[in-house]
Amino acid sequence: MIAARRLQSSFADSFIAEEVQDLWEPWMRQADEVLDDDQLLQTIQKELSKRHKKSKTRGRPGTTAEVALRMLLLKHMRDWSFEATTREVRANLIYREFTGIGGGKVPDDKTMGRLARQLGPEAIEKLHQRTIAIAVEKEVVTGRQMRVDTTVVETNIHYPTDSTLMGDGVRVLTRVMKKAAAVVGEVGTKLRDRSRSVKRRILEIAYASRNKTEKGQQKMKVAYGKLLEATSRVVGQAKKFSREIASGVKKGPRVVLRKAKRQLDEMIPRVQQVMRQARERVMSGNTKAENKIFSVFEPETEIIRKGKAGKPNEFGKLVKIQEAENQIVIHYEVFNPRPSDSSLLTPSIEKHQELLGRAPDLATADAGFFSAANEASAKEMGVKRVAIPSRNTKSDKRKQEQKKRWFKKAQKWRTGCEGRISVLKRRHGLNRSRYKGVPGVERWVGLGVIADNMINIGLHLADEG
Repeated sequence: MIAARRLQSSFADSFIAEEVQDLWEPWMRQADEVLDDDQLLQTIQKELSKRHKKSKTRGRPGTTAEVALRMLLLKHMRDWSFEATTREVRANLIYREFTGIGGGKVPDDKTMGRLARQLGPEAIEKLHQRTIAIAVEKEVVTGRQMRVDTTVVETNIHYPTDSTLMGDGVRVLTRVMKKAAAVVGEVGTKLRDRSRSVKRRILEIAYASRNKTEKGQQKMKVAYGKLLEATSRVVGQAKKFSREIASGVKKGPRVVLRKAKRQLDEMIPRVQQVMRQARERVMSGNTKAENKIFSVFEPETEIIRKGKAGKPNEFGKLVKIQEAENQIVIHYEVFNPRPSDSSLLTPSIEKHQELLGRAPDLATADAGFFSAANEASAKEMGVKRVAIPSRNTKSDKRKQEQKKRWFKKAQKWRTGCEGRISVLKRRHGLNRSRYKGVPGVERWVGLGVIADNMINIGLHLADEG
């Protein structure tokens, strides 16, 4: 049974509340009141109740919606793992009180992982929208200003090279075929394990790649040829295993074989794509091959170049962060595939109007968002001042406009968006998503943004109080 809140308090709850009442950080008291909102808890309760048909009314008591929400947000507020979150809450009376657990049992890390996976991106978006509505109700946000920027949230992958991606594919295919062979016995195609030879080829390529001479490059090409041949044979075996499982040649536990076939059918085309792009790049010298994949585990990963000297190539998804006053992120969006920044300004103003009921008096962004059409469109939508610099302008009038005091002041405020992104990455873990797939990135970013908003709402209300 999934309840919104704990149905009964204990003596330990009162003892803990009394002991820590003067130890709370000021923002935590304000965030505690915000998180007590019925709509937030109902959203979580509805999502958790989908696990079974009658979870809301029947069965033994499960983790309440209140505890699930507060534990997940605390995890992202402190950028902890599930294991660390469970350990810290068990050991800290303030965290016990803040999460609503009190003297009760703290959910373990595996339980928290399952609860997080049950919350889809749509539910996280609802939580975020309700948080912004509360910020408007408490006059933390008025909607007079808007700033927007984009960043990259990396997916949880290693640096991709064609050789290591083929190694990943071979390792997974071999492991799945071994599991299938263990339950079906010596029936049908026999497994030949080529993992060792593939590892040797990968090491040869790594050593040869250090030598930039013609001889070293030729040696690397030969090693790639051997690696492609070995990988091709593993893929051929995997195809035979899949067909034999489907036709009933390989018989055994249905659940195990069905799962093995699904994993093989999912991984085979990804490994084949890596082989195609390796042939194009290494054998044909074409570095502009289309439909490249950068991970066999996270195939939606994109390569994004933001012009950073320290990290010219980033592997992940482009994310838009849109703010209003008091450092409150009113909207975020994970893009698949990546759009140009200049196409995001008008939708951002429309989203600002939708959430806050008015157009901003000031809209600002960096030069990547600039176009004359964007500026004209923003003014038509009711934005009084648009402070987006044009780097390549030759107009003296435009140059003088960008030198005005209000424009410089607006651009100075805009740089705070870069600071907000830095805080989201350093304090809330948005530098790299630990959840899988695009929905996982959306969940990760959403929870990190909500956690940051809760802290900033709490700080603002505490200062006013």
